[in-house]
Amino acid sequence: MQKKVLITGGAGFIGSHLADELIEKGHQVRALDNLSEQVHGPKVKRPEYLNKQVELQIGDVRDRKAVDKALQDIDAVFHLAAMVGVGQSMYQIKDYTEVNNVGTAVLMEALMEKPVEKLVVASSMSIYGEGLYLDSRGNQHVECERKLSDLKKGNWEMYDDNGEILEPAPTSETKKPNLSSVYALSKYDQERLSLISGKAYNIPTTALRFFNVYGTRQALSNPYTGVLAIFASRLLNNNPPLIFEDGKQKRDFIHVKDVARACRLAMETPDADGKVFNIGSGNRYTIEEIAHKLAEVMGKAHIKPEITGKYRVGDIRHCSADRARAKEILGFEPEVDFKEGLHELAEWLKTQIATDSVDKASEELSSRGLTV
Repeated sequence: MQKKVLITGGAGFIGSHLADELIEKGHQVRALDNLSEQVHGPKVKRPEYLNKQVELQIGDVRDRKAVDKALQDIDAVFHLAAMVGVGQSMYQIKDYTEVNNVGTAVLMEALMEKPVEKLVVASSMSIYGEGLYLDSRGNQHVECERKLSDLKKGNWEMYDDNGEILEPAPTSETKKPNLSSVYALSKYDQERLSLISGKAYNIPTTALRFFNVYGTRQALSNPYTGVLAIFASRLLNNNPPLIFEDGKQKRDFIHVKDVARACRLAMETPDADGKVFNIGSGNRYTIEEIAHKLAEVMGKAHIKPEITGKYRVGDIRHCSADRARAKEILGFEPEVDFKEGLHELAEWLKTQIATDSVDKASEELSSRGLTV
């Protein structure tokens, strides 16, 4: 059945791909987006990549009048609007809280008066903090946190009370959140605000915890976006990717087209109402490995990453997705092979120009004592 859908943040990286996915399936799409300069550049104009069938409304999710206007005649809402990035969130606390927390509150108050058939909210793997770990006896360790004294010595891994290194394991949705950054706190707030309000006002609501999303249309000049986009910006400018710690930290990377499909499935699946889902690939790559792979597909294998040996406040060591719940209830399985996705990204990057602001961002973090 065709629906009229609103995507907040719909002109952005994930939102624009979701719009393509929905339009391909016959739905009508409206996007509410403030076209933030950090994401879209200084010219406030419709992105060229945004599907021509998308009705773009330029406005801020914190503006109740803009939200009310965007909700007119809408059947379903995807709430993707947010400021992203762990490092920046640690010093732009007010901005992150206003956009992510207050913006969600404004949307929920508007939905109280104009309920929709379905709300899907973008959450994040960052809410877990560290992922799940196992010791040598197979025992789970769910409330792990690294000690600053270890980090200052360059002991990057996770240890149990006996000093034994713990092994990372797929993290399920049942793991208790451990919020290690302002960004993580704000994403958990978005998730819970939506689920609590949805239940109270009979709005079927689903939260999707995205892992590390990559693909075309990422904001290459934003030094606080996804790690692959940051590395791409460095390499496009013939600069080495900067890697914190020793580069052996592991992350789960999932292609943006898979994420868009997961969003659509969440809208279409009644059994998903009131639930949260990991949306990841289940793979685990080290950050150093990712830097080498990207440089290779971009034809810049001669540019080696720079391992800084520094720790950034709010960062975690390892986290990957347990995909069992998404597979069972949503019928979701990632389809884009990582190697294939990297080659697609590399082809797109050939057409892009990026401002490399990573050094400036690193200096900003350092000056505030946010790197050790």
